[in-house]
Amino acid sequence: MSKTKTAVVFPGQGTQKHGMGKDFYDNIRTSRETYAEASQALGWDVAALCFGEDEKINLTEYAQPCILTTEIAMLRGIQSLYKFTPDYFGGHSLGEYTALVAADAMPFSEALCAVQTRGQLMQQATPPGTGAMAAIIAENLDLDMIRQTLEGLPMDVANINSAGQVVISGQADSMVTAEERLQKMSVVPSNQTDQSIRFVPLNVSAPFHSRFMNTIRDTFRDVLNSFSAKLTPENADRVTSNFTGRFHSNDTAKIIEQLVSQISNSVNWRDNMQALVEKAELIYEIGPNRPLRNFFRSIGITCQSITTLSAAKRTFA
Repeated sequence: MSKTKTAVVFPGQGTQKHGMGKDFYDNIRTSRETYAEASQALGWDVAALCFGEDEKINLTEYAQPCILTTEIAMLRGIQSLYKFTPDYFGGHSLGEYTALVAADAMPFSEALCAVQTRGQLMQQATPPGTGAMAAIIAENLDLDMIRQTLEGLPMDVANINSAGQVVISGQADSMVTAEERLQKMSVVPSNQTDQSIRFVPLNVSAPFHSRFMNTIRDTFRDVLNSFSAKLTPENADRVTSNFTGRFHSNDTAKIIEQLVSQISNSVNWRDNMQALVEKAELIYEIGPNRPLRNFFRSIGITCQSITTLSAAKRTFA
């Protein structure tokens, strides 16, 4: 009988919270060692920031390495206890880096330094308060119509999360105009025009995955190129690319270019999900929160979310 194929997906920024991963840290040596490894790589105490009450955890440059560390600590802890060996990996935005580390395509220490710099650059790309992001929520959103409606505005589609959720990103002073246009236009099928479209502002400090990140692409490319020789590209073909929506190739240059492009282009998560479910029968979400579970549910797929050690025990024991 053939082995059941499994995939693990990792959520990204916005899932950080005080105390994340502490149950793994307290109970599993491998997880404790992961936090120590991260602290050594970054030069600051990652565990203290994750487990304390310091609001720096919500700053992009700290949130990104803290989430990456927590997700890898959780995965390694689960693997040490239950001999869990996923076949495929995916991650949403920042989570793509966790996925590459989990697949042994990118070294953990280099990924940590890269995402901390990524966070710094993304924060610096626009003046504070000038960028904004918002989720558009309705059934069967028409993506092409959304893009047409935003034409002429300093606004882009940042995340294509599911048929019912798209995130837009751009200049804060144009968000109201964008919302008004989208409410007036038919961005849902004609037989569903009576449904309301919800707009949910996101608590972010910059317009991520938009044209306003183009200014940092060259600098970030240099960061990734600085450790390109340490990548293991033959393992990346088990990891989905947010930029293409498909699996990465085993070409180092293409992997780097797709990670660079991810910064200022749409996260094609809907396509990532489809690519994963075509390969794997079981999908697990591992991270401090579980935003990806509902996206899989929207395509009729059950995704088991693991956010605590007790949830891991219920799932794998």
